[in-house]
Amino acid sequence: MTVHFIGAGPGAADLMTLRGVRLLAACPVCLYAGSIVPREVLAHCPSGARMVDTAPLDLDAIEAEYLRAFAAGEDVARLHSGDLSVYSAVAEQIRRLERHGIPYTLTPGVPAFGAAAAALGRELTVPEVSQSLVLTRVSGRASKMPPGEDLEHFARTGATLAIHLAVHRLEEVVTRLVPFYGEECPAAVVARVTWPDQVLVRGTLGTLVEQMRASPVERTGLILVGPALGSRDFRESALYDPEYRRRYRSGGPEGAAGAD
Repeated sequence: MTVHFIGAGPGAADLMTLRGVRLLAACPVCLYAGSIVPREVLAHCPSGARMVDTAPLDLDAIEAEYLRAFAAGEDVARLHSGDLSVYSAVAEQIRRLERHGIPYTLTPGVPAFGAAAAALGRELTVPEVSQSLVLTRVSGRASKMPPGEDLEHFARTGATLAIHLAVHRLEEVVTRLVPFYGEECPAAVVARVTWPDQVLVRGTLGTLVEQMRASPVERTGLILVGPALGSRDFRESALYDPEYRRRYRSGGPEGAAGAD
């Protein structure tokens, strides 16, 4: 018996990985967060699978489901939205599985920031504009930010920020970021990306709050901020410059160590 943690992606059923779909189709038990995993994704589950919506469950109840499946020798597909590597609460579940000696695997999924960038038609890292992406959030009831990981700290770098779980505090976020990025800095809110009711709001730090006043988005949106979101006048990457000598292009130094 194995618990398979699977990143379900941002929402669209066809944005799951092939591995994730294969595992989901093979597991007689599926645990999923019904509040954020679309029903279309569950269509990959086998007929007759035991389906458990974990949205109303606490961690003890989820652990009990794992123990039940373990005793029955049934593999479990544990679906999480987006990717498992950020804000998934997988770590605490793994700790409990390891305590019981229950084996597990992790299958990554399309992360929200990747799907959001695709929906906006933007690259989040642009040559000599921004070469870093910071995935962060603000302190909340569920979890406080560790010392040194405040918005101001990251804003000083000028990097592209992908701020999770903070749309309900958008005005505070904007107020804290304007001194570093300025009111004209491009910004966006993306919610339920790839769902039928996807919301894309493009603006600047100076306009975003007003633009969002009429929006139905309350909590599950992603805030993106940074000059890369609006840059059009930037130097093209040297990687594809005809004068750039690289290992796999004719004329480049053969076997050049470290060349792309």
